[in-house]
Amino acid sequence: MALYPANAQAIAACADKLKQGDLVALPTETVYGLAGDATNGDAIAAIYATKARPQFNPLICHVADMAAGRAIGRFNDTAEKLAAAFWPGPLTLVVPRQADCSVDRLASAGLDTIALRVPAHETAQKLLRAVARPLVAPSANPSGRLSPSSAAHVAAMLPDIDVLDGGACAIGLESSIIGCLDDTPLWLRAGGLARADIEACLGTKLAEPPEETPTQARLAPGRLARHYAPQSNLRLNAEAAQENELLIGFGPTNEPCFANLSAMGDLAEAAANLFSVLHSADKAAQQSGQSLAVMAIPMEGLGEAINDRLARAAA
Repeated sequence: MALYPANAQAIAACADKLKQGDLVALPTETVYGLAGDATNGDAIAAIYATKARPQFNPLICHVADMAAGRAIGRFNDTAEKLAAAFWPGPLTLVVPRQADCSVDRLASAGLDTIALRVPAHETAQKLLRAVARPLVAPSANPSGRLSPSSAAHVAAMLPDIDVLDGGACAIGLESSIIGCLDDTPLWLRAGGLARADIEACLGTKLAEPPEETPTQARLAPGRLARHYAPQSNLRLNAEAAQENELLIGFGPTNEPCFANLSAMGDLAEAAANLFSVLHSADKAAQQSGQSLAVMAIPMEGLGEAINDRLARAAA
């Protein structure tokens, strides 16, 4: 519908839209989110419908601060420690719902848990405080497609949605998700905060969750086998482009590349560039009738999250 600069007037107008049950795309430091009032079941249903998202895939609820999170979720010692260390920031905590939780159960896919995050992006913070209620905000894209790291990506994929333009996302990967349901913290999704940093904070290793069936309600989003996907075929761990392929590089290379996620081999830079490069490469590949290939990414630090996204994109 429209791209709005993230000024006070536009933020106030978008807050009014959200209070009325409409949807708005907002910037965060991770990716752009398709936001709706988390207490409004109709707004949440509209998000699922707009994204064509399976309703067994829960949504992350964004709140302005830890106090707002505690009002709707029960924090154990693990959750308290992680929130104190990493909020606001690219970390989502899955915790039990409070008995009087105001968030509609559709956002939790019917589970007794809720996924909570405090975003660090200034525009997201201003919008949350203007609305004065929690917002669910999954990535602002059709389900399974590449996540949007700019307002232009949202406008191209969801042209009927108003977008607050807060510039390019600084991190460019969705949040890491930790399950804080008992004494064993679960590593539910790799994301913009490295596993090693979380384990260092907790002083313990994160456990892997059990596998879920294709139609089972999930503890966390982003766990579908195929997700974050371009429309073109994608080959992983390429050393060079094969015939009719566009190559996405990583690190120093003499191979001709359509783009390089980080010529210096910097994983934070590669994460920030990932979806933007995939969007532009996918568009070029579709126009030329080619497919995509991407060079190997080290499986360390943020490389774990980058490889997770690439593996789901290529599935």
